[in-house]
Amino acid sequence: MHIDTTRAAWQKSSFCNGASTCVEVANLADGSVALRDSKVQDGPVLVFTPGEWAAFTAGVRDGEFDLATLTASA
Repeated sequence: MHIDTTRAAWQKSSFCNGASTCVEVANLADGSVALRDSKVQDGPVLVFTPGEWAAFTAGVRDGEFDLATLTASA
């Protein structure tokens, strides 16, 4: 399925501090959230449903993807 993101309002994290090597997110009209590499703006885009995005961001906040956590569970 192709989702048109040409009119999406992309935002970089405030942690990027003007760097060009960041990820960008955009809220889409259907409630989905799109994610892309800021260096390749016309490259691939990951699209998350609202529930998937909520689960992902909760996992980030909880440290689920911290390198130490990933290494310990391997």
